[in-house]
Amino acid sequence: MNVKILETNGKPMFVVMPYDEYQALRELAEDADDTSALMRFAKRYSKGAEETFPSKMVDRLLAGESALRVWREHRGLTAAELAAKVKITPAHVSKLESGNGNPSLAVLRRLAQVLAVELDLLVGRDHL
Repeated sequence: MNVKILETNGKPMFVVMPYDEYQALRELAEDADDTSALMRFAKRYSKGAEETFPSKMVDRLLAGESALRVWREHRGLTAAELAAKVKITPAHVSKLESGNGNPSLAVLRRLAQVLAVELDLLVGRDHL
């Protein structure tokens, strides 16, 4: 490694090195960060603190399908079962899934709790 150390008052202050060597070091640091994040995720996942999702579910969400419907189906609930757990009517669930409903924050919170998801995963961060 071709490095020059610049000192101020006898203390190392800066390092000058060829740009390609700097880029290589930067990539190694990013790889180390990625590896560390993956290991933290694996540890949380092994303890049941993380959940993974099938790609078809993610594709549906990215395609703009109702997040409520996607999460409800992912959790294996019918609209009637979800409605009963949230204490609303199945028709209300249907309206919400079709985008025609205007739920209260209390209803949204109950839906998120029953579906075991963060509220912003149902409505998006822009709506909170």
